[in-house]
Amino acid sequence: MKFSDPLIRGRLIKRYKRFLTDVELEDGTIVVAHCANSGSMESVKEPGSEVWLSPARNPDRKLKYTWELIRVGETLVGINTALPNLIVSEAIEAGQIPELAGYEALKREVKYGKNSRIDILLSDPVKGQCYVEVKNTTMRRDLVNGPVEFPDAVTSRGTKHLVELADMVKDGHRAVMFYLVQREDGTSFTTAGDIDPTYAEALQKAMQAGVEALCYTCRLSPTEITVDHAIPIRL
Repeated sequence: MKFSDPLIRGRLIKRYKRFLTDVELEDGTIVVAHCANSGSMESVKEPGSEVWLSPARNPDRKLKYTWELIRVGETLVGINTALPNLIVSEAIEAGQIPELAGYEALKREVKYGKNSRIDILLSDPVKGQCYVEVKNTTMRRDLVNGPVEFPDAVTSRGTKHLVELADMVKDGHRAVMFYLVQREDGTSFTTAGDIDPTYAEALQKAMQAGVEALCYTCRLSPTEITVDHAIPIRL
């Protein structure tokens, strides 16, 4: 996924009210940017960090910038939760995710379950249907030896999605929980059971019911974000 416009570098001052971020640009100007991330953003919101913003194309938009990237240690991290579905869809269509290859059609945001929308629906006359739920994963609390973790806040919605994926398996379909790690330094994945034990338990139950789980890292730069390689899931 290539960014539509060149990103603008700045320094993070603070993130507040969940969706607002103060950033000092390189020329000293302080701007308010939209933060497209409703989680706690644990480990990826340190004041003073290098950040990258995308400019708004709509001149009438109230907030003229969106926060896209932050540098944590040696890696860039993508914090915009509106992008993972597109990133994963492009990777599937490019054949970069072998586990999800060979389907004839790909659709995004398809209604299913109990008033929900599946992020990606793959279908094929021979393989049948595959329901893929994508979760943006950014948290890595231990930068030395620690895994990347999900979720970074309690997510009843995420738990609901796991139950509905298990329902799809019961109906005879394939279902996949896909964790997209928008950072380059992840070596393994686990659930943050101390933050949301209900979600951690729900993932275990979903996998026991036949839901598959995949986790891939990304390559990131101020020009594009692409899927890189799979890392092990250790629950």
